[in-house]
Amino acid sequence: MEHALRTSFSPPILHVPMSEDSLKNLFPPSALEGIISPDINRESPPSPPSARHVWQVSDLLAKVQDKLDLDFDILWVEGEISNLRQPSSGHCYFTLKDNRSQIKAVLFKFQAAHLLFELEDGQCVICFGRLNIYTGRGDLQLVVETVEPKGEGALQLAFEQLKARLAKEGLFSPEHKLPLPLLPQRVFVITSPTGAAIHDFIRNAKERYPGANIVLCPASVQGKGASGEIIDALRIALYVAEKGDVILFTRGGGSLEDLWAFNDETLARKIFNCTVPVVSAVGHEVDFTISDFVADHRAATPTAAAQLIFPRVEELMDKVAILIRRMILSNHNRLKINQQAVQLLRHRLKDPRRKLVEQRLRQDDLYARLLRVMQKKIVFRSQGYLNLRERLVIHEPGRQLALAKAESCSLSRRLIRAGSVSIERKCQSIATLSGKLSAVSPLAVLARGYSLVYRTSGGKLVKRADQVAEGERLLIRPEKGVILCKVLSTGKNQDKVLSETD
Repeated sequence: MEHALRTSFSPPILHVPMSEDSLKNLFPPSALEGIISPDINRESPPSPPSARHVWQVSDLLAKVQDKLDLDFDILWVEGEISNLRQPSSGHCYFTLKDNRSQIKAVLFKFQAAHLLFELEDGQCVICFGRLNIYTGRGDLQLVVETVEPKGEGALQLAFEQLKARLAKEGLFSPEHKLPLPLLPQRVFVITSPTGAAIHDFIRNAKERYPGANIVLCPASVQGKGASGEIIDALRIALYVAEKGDVILFTRGGGSLEDLWAFNDETLARKIFNCTVPVVSAVGHEVDFTISDFVADHRAATPTAAAQLIFPRVEELMDKVAILIRRMILSNHNRLKINQQAVQLLRHRLKDPRRKLVEQRLRQDDLYARLLRVMQKKIVFRSQGYLNLRERLVIHEPGRQLALAKAESCSLSRRLIRAGSVSIERKCQSIATLSGKLSAVSPLAVLARGYSLVYRTSGGKLVKRADQVAEGERLLIRPEKGVILCKVLSTGKNQDKVLSETD
């Protein structure tokens, strides 16, 4: 615990001024000699330096902790939560403040896991714990054992927080609700077998529909472990249930604590994932639980659940009679419409023999037209054939082939001559360009006795003498090879430099 406090708390921000009387009550008189200033204790003269008692910081903080344990063993502190943070360790660190002061507080992981609601910044709470001084930094802090919301019960706050979170996730959305079957095959009732809810439901269900098939899934609906039994019963019911079945949660009314088993988050998610319609009838009309919001349908009481799930036999008979009348009337209307359609088609239907005569006459007409068209096509194609034959005689292929061969030979000779002339011109042009390129080539300049001078550091070309310093190494490149040299002297006067060289 000290390690967690050592790594998580900041320097103290609660400063408590202490008077002379409080110091005397907190420490023995011998320990205060030399500590209380003359402004605090003006009547007693200061003790000589040799009589002073000098405290070690750790001893002083341990003494203050002993005094806090003696005067403030356990206490209730009211304030507003701020700067709430929960690192990976699971501990909750926050500041508890009012309109004038504030104090650091810590709620360790084990105690935080037993809270029914979640801590948030801005909550007004009442904390139960003890004061502690972390000797590593001298921080005054409140080690909280439990937290209660101010003005609103912890169960009610936990209910509202869970309701808001599940609603945000979409567990209450109407599009996820499953419809109830008109007449369920079986109803799995998850409730206490000794409660009044199951008896009220069975009595009303049998009155409305005597053939109701009700399966009791016993489970505790109140007390510690009740939510786990309800979840187990729901799992068994889902394993057995088939299409057309219904699952019902029900119990009588009670306080929020009595109905808390139906506010379990795990149970809510199990209900949401059910593939069978779920009805929740928990408590009375004024009672609402999380299962009421997640379930596909809600009934205010077990009696209302029976009315919601099972229709009355009389109502079913009335519906059947209405459906029979509607079916008879619909069939009569359909038969009448079909008779009218047959009469209309009968008038539109012609004599088949007359239709056959018309088709024969039409066939003869089409055959005569086909003969005329074919004769015209034959005459037209014959004339075209004669025209093409005359044109072919005029343009004899042998003569055309001879002319084409002669022209091809002429073009071949011209192409050969043109290729030779073009190659000769290109060679002359290349020779001219090569001469021009050699004239402007830097290597040609180097061949005339010139050289290029580079600085070894950076490889930049030296153009002026003032670009180099004495003792610097230079790289000289003549036409062939490379010369590495060292600068002996630099200057603007070339004659002076040459004389120094001599």
